Amino acid sequence: MPASPCSDIGIRPYEPEDRATVRDVCFRTGLMGERVDWQWADAESFADIWVGWYTDNEPESAWVAVCEDRVVGYLVGCRDTRSGPHLPFVFLRSVVTRALPFRPGTAGFMWRAVADLARDRVVPEATPDLDRWPAHLHIDLLPEACGRGVGRVLMQTWLGVLRAAATPGVHLGTIAENTRAVAFFEAMGFRRLGTPLPVPGERSPTWGRLHAQTMVQDL
Repeated sequence: MPASPCSDIGIRPYEPEDRATVRDVCFRTGLMGERVDWQWADAESFADIWVGWYTDNEPESAWVAVCEDRVVGYLVGCRDTRSGPHLPFVFLRSVVTRALPFRPGTAGFMWRAVADLARDRVVPEATPDLDRWPAHLHIDLLPEACGRGVGRVLMQTWLGVLRAAATPGVHLGTIAENTRAVAFFEAMGFRRLGTPLPVPGERSPTWGRLHAQTMVQDL
């Protein structure tokens, strides 16, 4: 049943009791703002990979968008990527601990990713110059929170924190085919860095290949 529209959405710092709902929003918006369960059905591993480190290790760099005490979006960040999550390690840990290559709902993704890597002969490198752009972020909103300036406020809050700390720059990764997200990030002052590279295993709802795009902003 669709959630009722929000009359007002507020932004506040992340709190420990938000953990479960942030993980749920992550899973419900995991593929360009839409549910990802049709190609990755294990919600726990998906949330572990994309938000688990941030809520558990750097909660002071996280904010949530709230409608009537219900989390409808979030931004999680890391001030210095060099001391933050190493995505390949986090991914591999989930693969092993959750037995993803043999689990219904993720096995197809895993073996498709292996085939893609063999065919593409390229591994996407999403980490830019960390001396110049050390901070990074992930942001997701439920559909009911989109188009209402919520993402802009979340981003402005994080960018303001980084500027106050004299952080030289920030980066993020998105999907090049997600043109709305790319346009939003460009409107927030980010620019594309490098050529989009194919993401192993991941597919669009029409089963087309998707490509990772790194974006950066000098502060």
